[in-house]
Amino acid sequence: MKSFSSSSFASGHTEALDLALAAVQRDPQALFTDFQWFLFAGKDTIFFTAFSKSPFDKEMLKDLVAKVVSLAPQLTHGFVGARPGHPLTETQLDAVTSVETVENFDGYPDRWLNRSADIFDHPDLPLFRFMAATLSNGPDEQGRASIIQIRAAHCVLEGSDSALLSRSQSANHGIQSNKANKVPFGQLLKARLQAGLGAAIHLLFAHLLSPADKPTLFTTLALRRDRMRRLASKLGVRQRSLYFAIVTHALHSDTDRRFNKELIAAAYTMLDTRRTAADDSFFRVRALTARFPYRQDFVDYVRGVDKVVGEIEEKDVSKFQREILALFSMHRRLNKRFPFLYGPRFWRLGGRTDTVLTLVPPHRSFGPVTEWMMEPIYCGAYHPMANICTFCPGREFMTLNFTMEARNTEMIPQIEKLVARIEGEFGLVAHVPA
Repeated sequence: MKSFSSSSFASGHTEALDLALAAVQRDPQALFTDFQWFLFAGKDTIFFTAFSKSPFDKEMLKDLVAKVVSLAPQLTHGFVGARPGHPLTETQLDAVTSVETVENFDGYPDRWLNRSADIFDHPDLPLFRFMAATLSNGPDEQGRASIIQIRAAHCVLEGSDSALLSRSQSANHGIQSNKANKVPFGQLLKARLQAGLGAAIHLLFAHLLSPADKPTLFTTLALRRDRMRRLASKLGVRQRSLYFAIVTHALHSDTDRRFNKELIAAAYTMLDTRRTAADDSFFRVRALTARFPYRQDFVDYVRGVDKVVGEIEEKDVSKFQREILALFSMHRRLNKRFPFLYGPRFWRLGGRTDTVLTLVPPHRSFGPVTEWMMEPIYCGAYHPMANICTFCPGREFMTLNFTMEARNTEMIPQIEKLVARIEGEFGLVAHVPA
């Protein structure tokens, strides 16, 4: 019962649904994989927000929730009183939705974004919330009537789910690991032994070296995608490499804004179809680490980033993931026996990564779930003590969604200036910022 989706149980297989129900009654997170458990225990969250051309009221918002839950059945468990695979009750729909009336959209969506800690304050409610703010005097000059925000625990939704739901497609996970692609026993044993040592070191450093809690700021930026496509083509690099380079160069060029003078340390995510039996059964995403040699000249720097990204992805990218998953599994077992070790200090240990870079699949609204939606589309994540930039591409816009400490967010305005400067150097006509 390590992974659940309604497709795992064909209609008529009530016995399997009963087993799932019995499991979550004993432990609400029983169906979570180790990766899901780790994100749940750390209270990691995600957000998705976009403006709407249609005004939303409470009933419309509850109808939207019902449609999303039918496409993402993982939202039906993980909380006390859950009934996996079944629609939410009217009481639950009412509890996870809220609508307010506002005079204007000044400061949105940024003014709405936060850690979403309240999701975990009510263990008997689903691990998500839907919010709507509707203009009191009808649509504004841009045709925006409402803004919708979805907040959820990261353990039940990932970026690829958001992209699928934006197209009104099923975000049903099923079993993501490939049981037919076996991993040699020696590699599994090595990962587990490393996990034992790694967990001990992780716990020791967390309790000795964790910094004080710092305020996390949420900021968004929208750039036109055609600008980035032309610039990447002119530079002769992958668009992904350009995104990574623009952000890391703007945020971490000053030596006091990175851990290492010679390079910028980053973690990034990607989707990979080469799954193994050791992969997580829920998440599609893989985590990778990268070290980008710093160059003051941006053209040299972005080409260096492109080279590093290419070299990483030519290797076996499953190795690091296998080690991370073994570590999560070890922490889950230790937490069961020694829960007092996993307090706030443990989750505040941030490591020596300058920025986490997440590129989610393209979000292109289509179908009944997102017929109300207008670009730009904003999508991001919060992890304790991590500086994160989530790239969310739509048809026309690429949004950059930052969850960072204040000293990094103050450098975000440099991104637009850097893009415009490089466009000027290559004779490309810059667009007026969105």
